[in-house]
Amino acid sequence: VQLVESGGGLVQPGGSLRLSCAVSGLTFSSYAMNWYRQAPGKERELVARISKDGDKTNYADSVKGRFTISRDNAKSTVYLQMNGLKPEETAVYSCNAQGEVWNYWGQGTQVTVAS
Repeated sequence: VQLVESGGGLVQPGGSLRLSCAVSGLTFSSYAMNWYRQAPGKERELVARISKDGDKTNYADSVKGRFTISRDNAKSTVYLQMNGLKPEETAVYSCNAQGEVWNYWGQGTQVTVAS
């Protein structure tokens, strides 16, 4: 099983990034997908979640209205569109495949919000 994130980088405050997580080695449509982030010295935080078929989404209060999670089951990929980024959102962003029994993680992608 592989989860490979991409799309991170350096962005100015107020800017946007779109993260992608390409999944292989499992039946993608059988897994809810999550995006987490972890900033230095802080605990990992759940940012957004999307159900197996994409009809339900949940967000951390801090990102509601700015971030959008989506998925393309035909491409086995989950996305996180991030708008209005803030410096305090600098973190490693990781995707997670959440199954009935198993959970899988990607390596993460660094997002740095700075001027």
